[in-house]
Amino acid sequence: MKSTLHRLIVISVILVGFGFTAFAAENKSVSPADTALIAKARTNYPLKTCLVSGEDLGAMGEATAYIHRGAGQPDRVVFFCCEGCSDDFKKEPAKFLGKLDAAKKK
Repeated sequence: MKSTLHRLIVISVILVGFGFTAFAAENKSVSPADTALIAKARTNYPLKTCLVSGEDLGAMGEATAYIHRGAGQPDRVVFFCCEGCSDDFKKEPAKFLGKLDAAKKK
């Protein structure tokens, strides 16, 4: 029990230190592997604005990281200005991932 609580505290501190909230899939749980994936993506993310709204990341509080998981495709981390933008992203992920790919090419 103490080990699980300790892990949760450490993960919380890490997320606060990075200045963003992370959520994975539907249950919003964040594994240590997901935390590492998000931290790595944060270092080389090509945009300074929300992929959906175009607002500056952090303009509406902490930027939100979302791990997009597509069948047969590698996991991709995207950042939003707020958690609400993830709903729009989920409706048309290909459209927004195309924007991210174009930004990476620049």
